[in-house]
Amino acid sequence: MIRVAPGSRALRSIGTSAGNWIRTSGYTRKWLVLGVVIGIVAGLGAVVFYVALSEATQLLIVGIGGYHPPTAAGDGGAVGSREFTRPWAIPLVVCLGGLVSGIIVFTLAPEAEGHGTDAAIDAVHRDPRMIRVRVVLVKLVASAITIGSGGSGGREGPTAQISAGFGSLLARRLDLSPRDGRIAVAIGIGSGIGAIFGAPLGGAVLCCTIPYKEDFDFEVLVPALVTSIVSYTVFGSFLGFGPLFGYAAQDYVFDTPVQLVWFALIGVLGGLIGLLYSGTFYTAVDLTHRLPGSRIVKPAVGGLLVGLMALVLPEVLGSGYGWIQQSMARADLTAIPLWVVLLLPFAKILATSLSIGSGGSGGIFGPGMVIGAFTGAAVWRLLEPFAPGVPDNPAPFVIVGMMACFGSIARAPLAVMLMVAEMTGSVGVLVPGMIAVGLAYLIVRRSGKTIYRAQLENRAEARLAPG
Repeated sequence: MIRVAPGSRALRSIGTSAGNWIRTSGYTRKWLVLGVVIGIVAGLGAVVFYVALSEATQLLIVGIGGYHPPTAAGDGGAVGSREFTRPWAIPLVVCLGGLVSGIIVFTLAPEAEGHGTDAAIDAVHRDPRMIRVRVVLVKLVASAITIGSGGSGGREGPTAQISAGFGSLLARRLDLSPRDGRIAVAIGIGSGIGAIFGAPLGGAVLCCTIPYKEDFDFEVLVPALVTSIVSYTVFGSFLGFGPLFGYAAQDYVFDTPVQLVWFALIGVLGGLIGLLYSGTFYTAVDLTHRLPGSRIVKPAVGGLLVGLMALVLPEVLGSGYGWIQQSMARADLTAIPLWVVLLLPFAKILATSLSIGSGGSGGIFGPGMVIGAFTGAAVWRLLEPFAPGVPDNPAPFVIVGMMACFGSIARAPLAVMLMVAEMTGSVGVLVPGMIAVGLAYLIVRRSGKTIYRAQLENRAEARLAPG
């Protein structure tokens, strides 16, 4: 006869009572309570991951690798360098980070490989109770090691999985209905991403749109607003409330119609490069799965290749947010060699595909920001010497590049527009940004592609999905 510990019985009793109270509560009371609770955990999870990643970066790529990457304004605004004090150590550190991450992931929780957001979206559609607590913990540690050692990845994937995982835990413990469970996981995804990027409104809108290629779940919006502002408040209380990239283009005013031509060009390029990003990434994923050999070793091989790339292009290492910051200032951008600016979007695509597509752990949203930013920066560098109507400061082109490139391939144009505007403190750029994002989205929509394979077409298809 199996005996249940008194403490376990007490927790079950509390969970049952809380679940009964939630299920019998009205819509407003239910989602105020669940929204606040998920928001607190999302904000704390973002803080924990941010600190873990900062410590891993200082230990691995800075301490052992001898490389000081630049950082975004909200992360301290360090200038960094393109030089290495120990260049021989860089490939070894990135390789070692991939190996350790592979050991952790494929030994403890194989479903934690890759960028993580797809797994959370899959839970929204198939089974909101399916995300294990172990996966969340493994994702946090493995992603901090992967990115902290120089792997090309973003910090939003782990935070999304932390908060989505807590929503999944609530769905199990409180025995939420399938619909409420899906809402809990969905608002976890957006609130985690919104917190780590300091973009609560964009994060809330992302909750409603990221599960689908061409739909918007209005039932999620009000819970998402509550959860997202709570998570942002918790995160900001520990780490500050300023925009991640500062107020990059606050003086920009759209007053020259000819600029629409240049923003349209950024939109076309953003859509095409977004398609290249998705295609390259999933080619790497599929190829990795087909290649013989241990899954544990493959992220190490990917890391080694990224480390070798970094000896020529240090900008591919880590999240790359500091390079976005530098691309927004005229003096800093013009100091970067033109060939680097032109090559970096493609190099970052390849580096992310090798780091995360090989089975490493980290997000793909953040690298998408770098890819889009340098797409806009490249257009500015090429046009600025002769073209009429080009702004004196590259920031508007860089910001719109981020919006167009990732907003289109993520199939979340409005959410990403809002998030980038919040991250850069640049609401005025939304006006010309609409033409770029619209064109980029039309290009991607026509192709049928997305960076998130777990997305369904719309809510009608979701209702037919298993579970």
